Amino acid sequence: MQTVPPKKAARAVKRAVGPKTKSTDEAEAEAQAGVTTGRSKVAAKASNRAAAAVAARADTKAAEKPGELVILTGMSGSGKASALKAFEDLGYYSVDNLPLDLIPRFADLVRQSTEIDRAALVVDVREGIRLDQFPAILARVRKVLPTRVVFLEASEDALVRRFSETRRPHPMDRVERRGETVLQSIQTERKRLDPIRNVADILLDTTRLNVHELRAHITAQFERGESERNLMIASTSFGFKNGVPSEADLVFDVRFLPNPHFVAEFRPLTGRHPKVAKYVREFPQTQEFLDKTEDLLAFLLPHYIQEGKSYLTVAFGCTGGQHRSVFIAEEMKKRLAAKGYRVKTAHRDMPR
Repeated sequence: MQTVPPKKAARAVKRAVGPKTKSTDEAEAEAQAGVTTGRSKVAAKASNRAAAAVAARADTKAAEKPGELVILTGMSGSGKASALKAFEDLGYYSVDNLPLDLIPRFADLVRQSTEIDRAALVVDVREGIRLDQFPAILARVRKVLPTRVVFLEASEDALVRRFSETRRPHPMDRVERRGETVLQSIQTERKRLDPIRNVADILLDTTRLNVHELRAHITAQFERGESERNLMIASTSFGFKNGVPSEADLVFDVRFLPNPHFVAEFRPLTGRHPKVAKYVREFPQTQEFLDKTEDLLAFLLPHYIQEGKSYLTVAFGCTGGQHRSVFIAEEMKKRLAAKGYRVKTAHRDMPR
C-alpha cells in the first residue's frame, strides 16, 4: 500500500471536498447582518423620502402663503394710533413709525416668516422730506408682498379741536420748529403728505368718527372672514349743501325725487321714519331708480371683488341729507344684503 505524505493527502482532500464550508453559526450571523444592513438602507430611504415630503409641504405652504402688509398713514390727529391698535387686535404684527428705508426689508421679512402673515405699520410726517420717496418705495414693496395704503384724514376744524383737547404740540412744529399755529401746521402737513395720499388705496375721513366707530370701521374692513365676498360696502347718505364725501367711490344724485321737506309733517323727521319712507317709495321714479341702481351694482361688485377691492363707499346725496338720500341708502343696504354682500349704512348729515 502506497503511503501518501500528510501534506499531499491534505491537498487531495481539499480538492475533493471543495472550498471550506462555513459553520451554521457563521452563516446565520452573516445572514442576520445582511438583513440588518438591508433594513437600515430601507429605513434611510424612507427617512429621506419623509424629509423631502416635509420640505415640499413647507415650500408649498410658503408659496401659498398670501401675506399682507397695510401701511397706515395720514394726518396727525386723524386717529392713526387707534387704527393701529385695531389692526393689532385683528392679529396684525404692528409697528409704529418704521423708517421709510426699512420698509422693503420689513416686507421681505414678513414674506419669509412662518409666524407672521399680516403686518401693519405707520408712516407719517415725522419722516420729513423723505416722504417724497414713498411712491417709489411702495412700488418696490408691492413686488415683495401684497400691500394696501390706508390714509386717514379729517377736516381742519376737527383736527384743530383734537389738538386743543389733548394739548399736545403738532408734530410739524416739533420737527421743524417754525413757530406756526396748529392750523398752519395742519395745512403744511397736508401738503407734505400729498404724495402719499395720491397713491392710497383707501381714504378714510374720521371727522365724524369717534374712537370706537373708527375701530369698528377698521375691524369691519380688515377682519379675516371665510366668505369669498370680503368686500365691505358702505351705503352712505349726505347733503350736497355740505359737499360730497371725500371717501365716496360712487356718487348718486337723488335730488330728482320729490322732496319730503316741503311736507310740513315730514320736515322734522328723517328718511328712516316709516311715514317718510312710504312717501318717497310711492313715486314710480323711486322704484325705477332703485331697480336700475341695484342692477348696476350687481354688475360692478363682482368686478370690484375680482380686482381685490376690500371697501366700497356708495354715496347717495340730496339737498340736506335728511330725507331722500337717507331712505335710498337704507333701501339699497337691504337689497345688497339680500344678495349676500356685507353692507353698513352711514348718514353723514342726518340730524341725530
